Amino acid sequence: MSGPERIGGGTGVDWRTKGFWQPDDAWTAEEFAAARHDLFGGAFTWPVMVARRTAIAHNIDTLAAYCVRHGLAFAPHGKSTMAPSLFAAQLRAGAWGISAATANQVLAMRRLGVPRVLLANELLDPTPLRWLAGEVRHGFEFLCFVDSADGVAAIAAAAVDADRPLRVLVELGHPGGRTGCRTVTELTAVARAAVAAPGVELAGVAGYEGGLSTVDDAAAYLASVRAATLELAGKGLLGDDVIVTAGGSRYFDLVPAHLGGAWLPGRALWTVLRSGAYVSHDDGIYRGWTPFRRIPEEGSLDAALEIWAQVTSTPEDGLAIVGMGKREAPYDEGLPVPLRVRRRDGTVEPARGIEVRRLNDHHTYLGLGPGARLHPGDLVCFGISHPCTAFDKWRVIPVIEDDYAVTDLIDTYF
Repeated sequence: MSGPERIGGGTGVDWRTKGFWQPDDAWTAEEFAAARHDLFGGAFTWPVMVARRTAIAHNIDTLAAYCVRHGLAFAPHGKSTMAPSLFAAQLRAGAWGISAATANQVLAMRRLGVPRVLLANELLDPTPLRWLAGEVRHGFEFLCFVDSADGVAAIAAAAVDADRPLRVLVELGHPGGRTGCRTVTELTAVARAAVAAPGVELAGVAGYEGGLSTVDDAAAYLASVRAATLELAGKGLLGDDVIVTAGGSRYFDLVPAHLGGAWLPGRALWTVLRSGAYVSHDDGIYRGWTPFRRIPEEGSLDAALEIWAQVTSTPEDGLAIVGMGKREAPYDEGLPVPLRVRRRDGTVEPARGIEVRRLNDHHTYLGLGPGARLHPGDLVCFGISHPCTAFDKWRVIPVIEDDYAVTDLIDTYF
């Protein structure tokens, strides 16, 4: 099976599509893209979130080249976008597979044609496990994490009649983290259970450092993942081909430093990076967190997502209300960032002296500093903070060129 070959190619748009104004017409994605609507020409209403094509292409190429330079396999985390066109673009750029967080995401990726999925989580639900055993039998490449004997037992029970094993990665966690064995002793016990279980194949070791607070903490943790892998290999628990995977979007520069290279004697090692938020980047937390701030010589990322919303009221001095809220914009890891103002006559200027104070369901409260002026009907362009909770709010996202011509559509499957 193969993924979509273009950015877009989904179900199209009609009156049900948020952000589009199509009260009578229905368009296929191809028709809508071919029309090259101007974002401000009447085919859309406000608010609407758009994705800049040049930024997405730059970001995909940047991480692909980074992984090649450092000898990493890349399984970008699909939970960030759940967009088949972006999966296809990442795979065309050389991605080894796509990572998922839930069984439903794995199902969607399988139906969308992703050939290899890494479930970066534990899975104990017998129904999807039995389904996965059948899909693996038909050639689907799938791996998931385990951090307990119970998890191994659930996978073994689902694969009892399978002619191909379900492959697992034992996960090493850290104190206060989410999943993962807390000690190497526990990790070894789970690894032994996986090796002994019929229908289960131990493929390697997994970790996640993104929840740690400092570079030093993340580095120490990744060093412990390496040491634990060497210990499992020394005990004869790992095969000839070993996968070691880690890497969110905050510390991906530490993965080649601590897990890259040929450090597992006598075995072929695949170091798999899982960063996902990079594909759209943002104007908030990831702008501050990206490792490229530490290693600017390695590249840079561009914020691709913008939300355009209209000023609906200026009820008092220093306050403007914009028709955008929690249903349209992420707010869990920082509030939206005002970038530009488009006046009613079409002129555009920087959003100086404007800040987001708070959001309701469909309203944003803007504080206006000295000299800042907004008028009802003006449009404000916002950057976002945390793309992982931005894509899920929009079923269809227009793809814009730098001149704001809409040339494609991104469908999401949350």
